[in-house]
Amino acid sequence: MRALLLAAGLGTRLRPITETVPKCMVPILGRPLLDIWLDLLLGQGIERVMINTHYLADRVKDHVTRSPWAHRTDIVHEESLLGTGGTVLANAGFFGDGPFLVAHADNLTQFDLKAFVARHMSRPEGAHITMMTFDTDTPETCGIVELDETGLVTALHEKVDNPPGNRANGAIYLFDQEALRFLRGLGKPVIDLSTEVLPHFVNRMNTFHNAGYFRDIGSPKMLQQAERDLVGKGWFAGDDAGVISRVGAGK
Repeated sequence: MRALLLAAGLGTRLRPITETVPKCMVPILGRPLLDIWLDLLLGQGIERVMINTHYLADRVKDHVTRSPWAHRTDIVHEESLLGTGGTVLANAGFFGDGPFLVAHADNLTQFDLKAFVARHMSRPEGAHITMMTFDTDTPETCGIVELDETGLVTALHEKVDNPPGNRANGAIYLFDQEALRFLRGLGKPVIDLSTEVLPHFVNRMNTFHNAGYFRDIGSPKMLQQAERDLVGKGWFAGDDAGVISRVGAGK
């Protein structure tokens, strides 16, 4: 399986940090977030990871070329942003003809990839996407989902006041080829996953719940909280796979 890390964002909410540091490389306890992602995915068996770039792209490229994972990563640059779905579509040939993973690289998380894939492979008939979910303590800042008894998404609530619960979209997905065909059928290059794709698959979108660790680090406050979460845990020391072996995840 191959994966796409969406890493081209401007990181405006993280300024002034992101005035000189790409959002995907913001340090967590001194370690670039992108390194944590590469360890997580490639360390658990993803064949190759593609990273899209836009803002401060040379910083990302230079860092990746010096990474221990450089031989299993590809970088694609976007002079003009294509949107999250547009990036998936523009690089459709990279994924092959099976399922593939797409993740927003501005989250700090750990999960069991094998369990995630197993959940996707056992999805209800007619479901073409498996979305990772997590429980948030700030539901008004997240995309909140409602589920049926089988775990299918029945409703999406994108950053609304008084959302109906705290089960949130983690912006990490497994897609099958039907989802890719839908993107092609839109007939345009710039596409947003959250507003143009996910609503189409309501009632046909499976979920995998991450009960281990997940935090959006899109603002300085959230970044500080992430570092408080990790202080003293020793997750990054002496382990090429990062924190994978030390954080569990639910199904």
